Amino acid sequence: MLDEGDVQRAADDETGYESADERPVRSLTDDISALIDDGKTYAEAELAFQKSRLSFVAGKSKSGIGFLLAALGLLHLALIGLVVGGIFTLGTLVGPGFATLIVVGVLLVFAVLAGLAAKARFEKIGTAFEGDR
Repeated sequence: MLDEGDVQRAADDETGYESADERPVRSLTDDISALIDDGKTYAEAELAFQKSRLSFVAGKSKSGIGFLLAALGLLHLALIGLVVGGIFTLGTLVGPGFATLIVVGVLLVFAVLAGLAAKARFEKIGTAFEGDR
C-alpha cells in the first residue's frame, strides 16, 4: 500500500519540485484573479478579431455591390435592346402600333407572374414568424 509520503513524492515527481517548500504558494483568490484576467484578455482579442472581420466584410461588400449594380445596369440596357428589337421585328409583320402592344402585353404578363411569385415567397417568410405574436 502507498502511504502519504509515497503519494506526495509521486506528486512532487510529476511537478518537478523536490519538496513542498519549493512549490509556489497559490491561493484560490490568485487563481480566480488570473481566470478573470484571462477572460478579459480573451474577450478583448475576440472583439478585435470581430472588428477586423467586420471591416473586411464591409470592404468586400462595397465592391461587390458596385459590381452588382454595374451588372444590373448592363442587364437593363440589354433588355431594353431586346424590347426595341422585338418591336421592330414584329412591326414588319403587324405594324408598329400592334407590335408595341404585343411586346408591352407580354412584359406585363411576366411582371405580374414575377410579382405573384414574390408575394408567395414573402408570405412564406411571414408564416415563419406567426408564432411570435
